[in-house]
Amino acid sequence: MNAFLSLAGKLAAAFALCACVTLPSRAEVVSSGANGFAVKHELRIARGTAAAYARLIRIQDWWSSDHTYSGSAANLSLEAQPGGCWCEKLPAGGFVRHMEVVYAAPGKALRLAGGLGPLQEMGASGVLSFRLEAESADATRVTVSYVVSGYAPQGFTEMARAVDSVLGGQLARYAAPSP
Repeated sequence: MNAFLSLAGKLAAAFALCACVTLPSRAEVVSSGANGFAVKHELRIARGTAAAYARLIRIQDWWSSDHTYSGSAANLSLEAQPGGCWCEKLPAGGFVRHMEVVYAAPGKALRLAGGLGPLQEMGASGVLSFRLEAESADATRVTVSYVVSGYAPQGFTEMARAVDSVLGGQLARYAAPSP
C-alpha cells in the first residue's frame, strides 16, 4: 500500500508540474532512414521574443543535468556569436563541444551544427534550428527542428524516436516558467 501511495504522490506531482508548463503543441519524427532523420517540435511559450531568445541561449538554466556528460547542467554554456560553442566543462580541464553556433538572430532564430549525445560518437552531424515568432507581446511560437545525417546500418528509426523524446523533454523545460 505504501508503494501505491508513493506512486500516487509522484503522479500527482507530475500532473501538477504539467499544469504549469506549456508543453510542445506538436512534436514528430518527420522522417528517418539509413542516412539520417529529421524531428520537429512546435511550442508556444509565455514570453516575448526577446525574453524567449535570452532564455534559449542560457542553456544551463533549462537543459536537464540528466542529459549532460558531467552530470550537471551548470557546466553548460552557449556563446551566441560567430563560431560560438555550446560547450560543457568536464573534470580535470576536459570539455565537450556539443554544437557550434552557425546562425544567430536575437529574438528571431538560432541555428547550431553538430551531433548531440551518442550522435557525436557515431560520426553523425546535424543542424538544430530554433525559429521564434511573436504571437503577442508576451507569447512566442518556437519551431525547433533537428536534421541529422550520417550512416547507421540498422537505420535511424529508433535513434530518431529517442532524440525526439529527449529533445521534447528539454523543450518542456525551456518553455517552463523560470524558477
